[in-house]
Amino acid sequence: MKRILIASIVATLFTLPAVAQTTTPTTPRVDQREANQQKRIDQGIASGQLNAKETARLEAGQAKVQAKEDKAKADGVVTKKEKAKLHNAQENQSRKIAKQKHDKQKAPVTTAVPVAG
Repeated sequence: MKRILIASIVATLFTLPAVAQTTTPTTPRVDQREANQQKRIDQGIASGQLNAKETARLEAGQAKVQAKEDKAKADGVVTKKEKAKLHNAQENQSRKIAKQKHDKQKAPVTTAVPVAG
């Protein structure tokens, strides 16, 4: 009898973390959009459309959007109002990325210097 009780307690302890993990709200659209925006920033860096200061500002903006998402998920429910705020934050960030990528500022071109051997 004691073995059955102990076995059920142990089984419960192992299943509780799995249940807790499944109750965390997911925001796949937000996550996908963040990934797309990060890819746009990376492409801007690679093409020279973004300089170091622009990149730093855009990365900070991405971090703010992520912080808003984390805050929205903190209580276990992402409400319509929170989703709207996330959407607006992502819209603003998207506009900033486009503006910085298409302005006249460019990253300095680095030239390779041959090494004498």
